[in-house]
Amino acid sequence: MKITDVAIQLAPSGQDRLRGFCCITMDGCFVIRDIKIINGPSGLFVAMPSRKIMASCPQCRSKNHLHARYCNQCGSQLPGMASTSGGDRVKMHCDVAHPINAECRQMIEKEILNAFQAEAQRAQQPGYVSRQIGDGGETLAPTEMEPQG
Repeated sequence: MKITDVAIQLAPSGQDRLRGFCCITMDGCFVIRDIKIINGPSGLFVAMPSRKIMASCPQCRSKNHLHARYCNQCGSQLPGMASTSGGDRVKMHCDVAHPINAECRQMIEKEILNAFQAEAQRAQQPGYVSRQIGDGGETLAPTEMEPQG
């Protein structure tokens, strides 16, 4: 498996820890979008795409976030969040895609962080325009970008 393309979109300045988003293509035929580049206590790291874990309402069975007190569909009060043993926090997100071993994670992280550093250097140049990553994983030229708003 080889990463054949890395598209970086820098986060707007003023973000606390988020530095950018990334989309990678593997072997020219598989795309992983919404990878986050975050500035953590030990420096930059890559966070794989994730989704919030949901729980069903006992009344109507619609899905709600774990911290919700009331059902978004029927309005009934939801039971309290289950506590974990030892006072651990309840897991609120799960990865949609992730490497299954350290070697693969390191390879992905290295490629992404190298591309991020290159994009950050380009951002220092006069006339730099941030690229936007499209729904298909492609990098859109500034003229193809949809208006923000």
